[in-house]
Amino acid sequence: MSPPRRYLLISLLVVLALSLGWFMLRSSPPQVPEAIKHGYAKALEQARNGQGGAARVLYQQLARPDLSDVRRIRLLNELPNYPSPQALKLADADLYHPSAEVRQAAIQSVLGLVPNGQRSLLLGPLLEDREQDVRFAAATALLGLSPDDQGLYFGPLQQVIDEYTQVLKTRDDDVEAQYQLARLYLHNADLVKAQQALEQALRLQPDNLQAVVLQIEVLDKQGRSDAARQLLAKQLQAQQDSAYLQHALGLWLLHHQQGEFALLGLSRAVELEPNNADYRYDLATTLHSEQELEAAQKQLEEIVQRQPANRKARVLLISYWKESGQLQNVQVLLAQLEQQNPDDPALQQGL
Repeated sequence: MSPPRRYLLISLLVVLALSLGWFMLRSSPPQVPEAIKHGYAKALEQARNGQGGAARVLYQQLARPDLSDVRRIRLLNELPNYPSPQALKLADADLYHPSAEVRQAAIQSVLGLVPNGQRSLLLGPLLEDREQDVRFAAATALLGLSPDDQGLYFGPLQQVIDEYTQVLKTRDDDVEAQYQLARLYLHNADLVKAQQALEQALRLQPDNLQAVVLQIEVLDKQGRSDAARQLLAKQLQAQQDSAYLQHALGLWLLHHQQGEFALLGLSRAVELEPNNADYRYDLATTLHSEQELEAAQKQLEEIVQRQPANRKARVLLISYWKESGQLQNVQVLLAQLEQQNPDDPALQQGL
């Protein structure tokens, strides 16, 4: 073999070897450090309990390529309490995860991380997801947005809503399906059909409180406030110790500008379910609107004490304490928030 040909053959072999090595490196999954690989349980505990460093270890775990779907879903459930650009990047990546269940969990994370007006930009593409359940989950997450907020996805959203409606209409013996159908009709302002779907749900399960409360909302939107009040009173008479109904009563009174009376229902709901942070949060905001700042602060303090990871309550409590000039308390809560998540937007914005 002549020298030129020999050199050419050797060059080709070198290029082939380098290409093969590059391909193998590129196709090999990145190595996960042992400390991170064995840190899932601790990271989940830190996130759920609002401990120092929770955001960092939560992000580390969600960045793992070897995480099981079940574990990834559990971590995504905690992510809304630890917002940051990195958190949003992780949730956005999982919107395109191979698992449909993970994609649906990521949708719920985005709901907690992103304000209404920006939500459609992230979730809109999933209206064309290959899995029907994911398309429906994305559509449900976008219900209630104004046409302006829906933006370019106004048309695709309506198409998926129509598809979802047709599927739900075939399940007239399924209470949950009829409830969801009523929500879709309500989104489209088709109040008559929403009422019909709710009546079917309540025929199937007369004590379904979700359907009852949505029916009250539909009656209100129809201008039938007396009928809504009578239905709510009837349900409360039958189930006086239902925290769900007491909370609904409080919100209904609040909607009708009766804040002082709303406090009675909201307080009763918290009394019946003291661990329900959503009920206590609504009570706190209503107390604040009624100029009862100290009582509102106490409700938020109780949430933070019971659920240290509850960012929404913590941030609002910081705001209320600043309002009343309790700057020492503000500094304590800010320090705790920084320990949990130094990249929290509330810290970056100088709350």
